[in-house]
Amino acid sequence: MLDMAFVREHAELLQWTAERKGIAVSIRALLERDELRRSLLGEIERLRHERNRTSERIGALVRNGERQEAERLKRQVGETNEKLGELEADLAETERTCRELMLLVPSPVSGDTPNGRSDADNVEIRRVGEPPVFDFAPKDHVELAERLDLLDVPRGVKIAGTRSYVLKGWGCQLHRAVQQLALDVVTRRGFLPLEVPLLARGEALLHTGFFPTGRDQTFALADEDRYLVGTSEVSLVSYYAGEIVDLEEPIRLGAASNCFRSEIGSAGRDVRGLYRVHQFAKVEQVALCAADPLLSERLLQEMLRNAEDILEMLELPYRVVAVCAGDLSQKTHKQYDIETWMPSRQSYGETHSVSNVLDFQARRAGIRYRDADGKLRFAHTLNGTAIATPRILIPLLENHQREDGSVRVPQALRPYLGGVEALRPLT
Repeated sequence: MLDMAFVREHAELLQWTAERKGIAVSIRALLERDELRRSLLGEIERLRHERNRTSERIGALVRNGERQEAERLKRQVGETNEKLGELEADLAETERTCRELMLLVPSPVSGDTPNGRSDADNVEIRRVGEPPVFDFAPKDHVELAERLDLLDVPRGVKIAGTRSYVLKGWGCQLHRAVQQLALDVVTRRGFLPLEVPLLARGEALLHTGFFPTGRDQTFALADEDRYLVGTSEVSLVSYYAGEIVDLEEPIRLGAASNCFRSEIGSAGRDVRGLYRVHQFAKVEQVALCAADPLLSERLLQEMLRNAEDILEMLELPYRVVAVCAGDLSQKTHKQYDIETWMPSRQSYGETHSVSNVLDFQARRAGIRYRDADGKLRFAHTLNGTAIATPRILIPLLENHQREDGSVRVPQALRPYLGGVEALRPLT
């Protein structure tokens, strides 16, 4: 959510941003409702002041025995109260519609965000590592995982329906190992690990910008205002909701958690294997800092570096892209995606994102701090993927495969897998 004064001053920019981000909101309608709201507030305040002065006069008239005039003024006060009731009802309705519109207003994008309409317009920043060249016909991750007895999709579908799976044996251990590696990396770099709720109230998703625009991606509990989170960012940011925090130094938080997404709108896309599933696990980075754009930009680069370092430890080729305006979510001011090389796709596939949302979430969640002058201000918040699995297992298996069907285990992962150097087919 933005400051209303900012919306008034930047109406054209915000309308352009909403259209780019695909959000159906009229900034003009919001400004009109806000003008009506302010007009109603002014009239209500005027009538309340008039009523109070009239009430004081009635008291004086009664004391002086001027009862006829006092009765006339009492009738006038009654009429004023009736008018106030009508105006207060109008104000409540106007404030409700203002809030509904405000909840749709997007965060403006950074000056260096590419001006595009979809992920096809994202701009490559750099590539790291070379895609492998195989002297044999490489297998995709599903073939590899089935030969290594790591994956059972049919039984996963039997249990939970489409986009479900079961990881077993070394598949389960590999899934856990990459999470622990990522959590260890971010913990060593100052991120406090938390075990957080995966069920969140609706207000937590509203505060963090996943509602109202992302409601269709969220699994809801029947007859309850509770939802399965699609990322522990919801819980990590909401941890400080409604609080005044000490931001003399940035707060860095991390969590390894299961995540759940309905994938509405992705029917028929990436249906094979582990790319697009309903349940996955993610190690998330979240940071809170003072409302200094240079500081939050520095933290954004720090969190991006963490993600890149983890990929380099996994010995995977990747590229970093600057996400264009049309591919950003409502809350996001600036975002980088990391796409990792997936041989079966003969392309890079998204595995990470790192975002700066400025004070958008903090305003909604009421997260404030005191600046050097003691003034209360809203914090900046940032979020980023350290690792997401099982999607990362796709490039991990495919890039490190060998002709005999075995998969080499990167050096950094071996301590988490009992020193195993390669995963080999059972037969």
